[in-house]
Amino acid sequence: MKNLQTYSFKGKKALVRVDFNVPLDSDYNITDDTRIRAALPTINKILSDGGAVILMSHLGRPKDGPEEKFSLKHLVNHLSELLEMPVAFASNCVGEPAEQAASTLQMGGVLLLENLRFHKEEEAGDKAFAGELAKLGDVYVNDAFGTAHRAHASTTIVAEFFPNDKMFGLLLAGEIESVDKVMTSAERPLTAIMGGAKVSSKISIITNLLDKVDHIIIGGGMSYTFAKAQGGSVGSSLVEDDYLDTANRILEEAKEKGVQIHLPEDTVAGDAFNDDANKQTCDTMQIPDGWMGLDIGPKTEAAYADVIRSSKTILWNGPMGVFEMESFQHGTQSVALSIAGATKNGAFSLIGGGDSVAAINKFQLDDRVSYVSTGGGALLEYMEGKELPGIKAIRG
Repeated sequence: MKNLQTYSFKGKKALVRVDFNVPLDSDYNITDDTRIRAALPTINKILSDGGAVILMSHLGRPKDGPEEKFSLKHLVNHLSELLEMPVAFASNCVGEPAEQAASTLQMGGVLLLENLRFHKEEEAGDKAFAGELAKLGDVYVNDAFGTAHRAHASTTIVAEFFPNDKMFGLLLAGEIESVDKVMTSAERPLTAIMGGAKVSSKISIITNLLDKVDHIIIGGGMSYTFAKAQGGSVGSSLVEDDYLDTANRILEEAKEKGVQIHLPEDTVAGDAFNDDANKQTCDTMQIPDGWMGLDIGPKTEAAYADVIRSSKTILWNGPMGVFEMESFQHGTQSVALSIAGATKNGAFSLIGGGDSVAAINKFQLDDRVSYVSTGGGALLEYMEGKELPGIKAIRG
């Protein structure tokens, strides 16, 4: 497997799969350019070697062919500013416009192709479509961790056309290294903090983690399924009744494996699901009727902080409550601050999953943790122990 750091791109056109699936407002302005900035080190390495860069990405979920609001042309000006050079744009990712733009691209230049998903062949993993893309470059670089779990034409199939010249970009390599550091070679104690609404979406991750971690901290809506499973009264809190037995089985399995599972002792409950709801702090096992748990309480915050502070490796996936509402953000903020404190004292911390990343950014702590992952679904599947098609295609 080739390594981007040591590979020389001089005189080569690099076909680079990036994840430029960024949010746009109604005037097509980028509201968060994190994903674009994350790809800059790979682009700049290729350019500094004396190569040229052909970027391909998807944006949104177009249904039937091209749609104005999903055109990547809206990203060209901002990308040009970030790279401090003009970026060329091809009005299609395959066919004459793409081939013409790629063939006239000079070394040291950057070309952005139109949205891959304007063609249904992209998500279908169509080999002929992948071949059309492959024609455009001399070397293939996958730097899109966010789509590594999809066997799409541009993330997986295209690699077949570059048997000797395919590699991970710096972002994707960094993602794999960080997750592997947690999942396979972590310094102990290792603590996983699992939050979010549903147990059902996290079961396979928790089950996989039971063989690897010392502590699992549970928060968010999923904690009320655990509380009810143990005989608690949870008012009108979110509960997955179909998963009560599963929750108990997880607790049993953790005990057998010597893993400590930490559940919220107290809860900040609201009488409605909104920021202006009346609030009260109560025992998680005794939430009154008509009240719903929307955040962890102060006793739980303190207990969780103790566990986090004594950890050497920390994985955080999912908030402790409805952190989007100011009234119910304190628990998530407390956990984020505890992770930042542990990191300062030498722990390795990996933040992954959309909501955790949003939280760490909201509280402006992203530069006080070790690594913030760009992958949502891809990260979760990798943590479940699945082999991701986009990674397998490069490793061969």
